[in-house]
Amino acid sequence: MCGILGYSGDRQASGILLAGLERLEYRGYDSAGIAVLSGGKIKVAKNKGRLKVLEDRINSGEEVSGTCGIGHTRWATHGEPSDVNAHPLWSDDMTVVLVHNGIVENYRELREKLSQKGYTFYSQTDTEAAVKLIDYYYKQEHNPLKAITRAIKDIEGSYCFVMLFKDCPDEVWGARKDLPLIAGQGKDESFLASDVSAILHDTRDVYYLDNMEIVRLKKGDVRFFDGEGYATHKEISTVTWDSNAAEKGGFEHFMMKEIHEQARAVKDTFGAVYHSGKIDLTEKGLDDEAIKNISQIYIVACGSAYHAGAVAQYVIEDLTKIPVRIEMASEFRYRNMPMDKNALAVIISQSGETADTLAAMRRAKENGIKTLGIVNVVGSTIAREADSVFYTMAGPEIAVATTKAYSAQLVACYALAVKFAQVRGTLDDGECARLIEEIQSLPGKIDEILDERGSLEELAKRFVNAKNAFYLGRNIDYAVAMEGSLKMKEISYLHSEAIAAGEMKHGPISLIERGMLVTGIITQKNLYLKTASNMLEAKSRGGFILVVSMRGCEALKDEADFVFHVPETDCHFSASLSVIPLQLLGYYVAVARKLDVDKPRNLAKSVTVE
Repeated sequence: MCGILGYSGDRQASGILLAGLERLEYRGYDSAGIAVLSGGKIKVAKNKGRLKVLEDRINSGEEVSGTCGIGHTRWATHGEPSDVNAHPLWSDDMTVVLVHNGIVENYRELREKLSQKGYTFYSQTDTEAAVKLIDYYYKQEHNPLKAITRAIKDIEGSYCFVMLFKDCPDEVWGARKDLPLIAGQGKDESFLASDVSAILHDTRDVYYLDNMEIVRLKKGDVRFFDGEGYATHKEISTVTWDSNAAEKGGFEHFMMKEIHEQARAVKDTFGAVYHSGKIDLTEKGLDDEAIKNISQIYIVACGSAYHAGAVAQYVIEDLTKIPVRIEMASEFRYRNMPMDKNALAVIISQSGETADTLAAMRRAKENGIKTLGIVNVVGSTIAREADSVFYTMAGPEIAVATTKAYSAQLVACYALAVKFAQVRGTLDDGECARLIEEIQSLPGKIDEILDERGSLEELAKRFVNAKNAFYLGRNIDYAVAMEGSLKMKEISYLHSEAIAAGEMKHGPISLIERGMLVTGIITQKNLYLKTASNMLEAKSRGGFILVVSMRGCEALKDEADFVFHVPETDCHFSASLSVIPLQLLGYYVAVARKLDVDKPRNLAKSVTVE
């Protein structure tokens, strides 16, 4: 959830830390801080609020000098956002200073143990227990590596730690369990980061740390150790995507830039598995024999990835006749349901680090279920631990509310559905070819919708003071309604609910008030009249009726208050088009309300805590 950075080299650390943290601020932005080691002393600057507050306070870093340091942007878990609870945190005598992403679950027990040893505590954070535990062992061992290895055996939970030791000039230490940590190698300088985007302006040569691994940086030197303190060897990787992909490129917000990048993300993701006129999943660990042996599919995800999985459930079942269950990862991990040993668990996560999704995947593997990760981040934990991986080609996504990663997940699932159907004989080659042609047409149709976005910007102004909204749909349209509703609530703070249209009359209709926005997604031809009937029930009670449908759909053309048509496509793939106006509507309402679209309150991009 939080953004973390470390640097050791010849340049002034503070400026590098502040620049890198600005690229990581989407991971947490309720407080920020840096610590710099120089002349045997560690100087800390931190405060509540956005990174800009810290930059102004320390004159863009000029007041904190030194060539070795660490930085942090926080998404609060333990302790409210405040100057005191902001990271870095330190031991009583400033021997050890640490930043942390994750949760120390047994911090109360550690605090009690350390209090008995004479330590005092000044913050509400779980992190303070960790830094003082490491300090406790350091004072016994006089060796950072030994202190860290002893401490991580006592700490329960998930964490990425990056730390300075006052007695170790030019050294930055890091350790990880379940949360991402990346080391970067430059000429006479080295880096640590929770996300590669923070260091791409300085180096493309990176190492992905494994679970329970420890790292030490010095100027241009990176060393790795296992959880017992033994040296390990890692292969360096080269990041190929353009660092400019993490810039706004002339758009006012990252979210709008990423909405416009969806056509490219869909094209590239499908292109990664479509070669010589056919879909090829062998590199994903799914040859024809493996596909034929699948008897059940579990799709496991959280948030928007769950909504993409909900679309996939309808599409895969209809095309392949394989039973599919869509499961919330946060619930799946705690269920004791019987699992089919011939099942495939499809694990969807943009970051590849989502805590609940990762835990759910591990549970599936423990039960002997083959796992396929659909992730956007190369080298992420899910990508490394899944039996096979399907990388989406969305590129870096900075806005907290996902758009292009969601669209890339959808098309990845379409590719699975069509290939599975072909291999299992539920569709003939001609029908598969037609569906592939439809998928390939989606990028152009997405761009068509974006060209017509002006009417949605005007519509959004009508709802700048709205309090509630409903999103209705059936089948695939219901799955899209969930995503549209989430976009609205995430960034505009307008309370919205997605409702399976047939359930409207079973309670929710009592909430309809005059002028309330009720959005109906109507793209499934066999359900046009059913959903239209439910929308009329809302209209008769005073609701403002917005319809998103495909061209040629006449449902509610006279009764609706506003109709937005998307280009026609095969109904199985309509989600890729109908979601675009819903993303835009949420965006424009948030802009009209003068909200921070890219960094909505209380949210972070990668949910790496339970």
